[in-house]
Amino acid sequence: MSTVQAARTAIRNGDRFNRGAVALTMGGILLMTAACGGPHGGGAEASRPTGTAAAAGPAASTAAEAAPKTSAAVLDVEPKDGSQGVAPDALQVSVSQGKLTTVEVTDKNGRPVQGSLTPDGTGWKPAASLAPGTAYTVNAQATDADGLTAAATTAFTTRAPDKQVSTNDNIGDGQTYGVGMIVKVEFSTKIVNKDAVARGITFATDNGTEVKGHWFGDDRLDFRPADYWKPGTKVTIHYRLKSVEVAPGVYGDVDKDEPFTIGRSQVTTADSAAHQLTIVRDGKTTTVPATLGDDKHPSWGGTMVIMSKEKVTHMNSRTVGLGDEYDIPAVPHAMRLTASGTYLHGNYWYKGDPFGKANTSHGCVSLKDVEGGSDTSVAGAFFNSSLIGDVVKVVNSKEKTVAPDNGLGGWNILWANW
Repeated sequence: MSTVQAARTAIRNGDRFNRGAVALTMGGILLMTAACGGPHGGGAEASRPTGTAAAAGPAASTAAEAAPKTSAAVLDVEPKDGSQGVAPDALQVSVSQGKLTTVEVTDKNGRPVQGSLTPDGTGWKPAASLAPGTAYTVNAQATDADGLTAAATTAFTTRAPDKQVSTNDNIGDGQTYGVGMIVKVEFSTKIVNKDAVARGITFATDNGTEVKGHWFGDDRLDFRPADYWKPGTKVTIHYRLKSVEVAPGVYGDVDKDEPFTIGRSQVTTADSAAHQLTIVRDGKTTTVPATLGDDKHPSWGGTMVIMSKEKVTHMNSRTVGLGDEYDIPAVPHAMRLTASGTYLHGNYWYKGDPFGKANTSHGCVSLKDVEGGSDTSVAGAFFNSSLIGDVVKVVNSKEKTVAPDNGLGGWNILWANW
């Protein structure tokens, strides 16, 4: 049965067939006839212009209005998409016939690259060279004078470095240190671009403490605040060195964040003349008897910092240029104060009791202990209550002030000269 016959039958039988639907159906047949009929088919209906002409006119107009307009802005990203072995300083984004609105550059881990627009808004460059041997993605957008947006996305990889410097510091992630802690950063090769390296190591603190660096030679950079850290300060070191050319053809090896915390305050003064330690911990003062360097081997003077703690260590006089003066296999409760070998440690081998009475050591600061070490001894109690980074100041010594690069002696440099 044809569609027309079905419609007529439905009306004739009283079916609920909508007259509008019939009209649409009939109209559809007429349109099909008009569209499919040849020049001689369709009779009067085929020659009527209103069917096809009236329908096609609005459709064509709508299609024309819906056609998207193209932005006149032309984006250019260098290096081109898919480039390999790109120089770390080659990235730049520019636009003609428009202004840049967005430039986002990220490495393979999604970390953003900082950069800035030119004053006229037509160019963008990163704040520093990119890291070598790293994949990057660029997403850029610009608008033309009519506000139409153009976009570009590219990906590229920088060339691998000819050589990388090894970077090491004295901080452990999440560790707690004393108020005198100095961050020592050492490099495996001489640094030529010192300013660039210093800018690549920044400090963030929860209380606004300013931290500055000081170079010792060409391969060591120490950091500290103007005064001892405030107890409880939370610190994060931001290393961004992979993009830094530290010397011709040599790049940094580390991009990382390293948090640590400053603990309670403890500052100890070792008085060579009084043969005692005065310990000030969070404002409370205690004193304990000690023995320091004798007249032939006076202890270094000045401010030192506990660099490491060793429950037991072997001390041999040959290692500090004193011949066969001593060889003690198991020195208890040893805390290193200088790179040259000065310790604050427990002592059980002296005959008699020089503590608080005389200076008898070869330059170290010694506290009374027992062989094998005891947590209840003077030395054991001090060891257990001390942190790496605690301050130890030696006063009234006949020896000169310790060099600022001998251990963590940077507190012996005035802040103005730091």
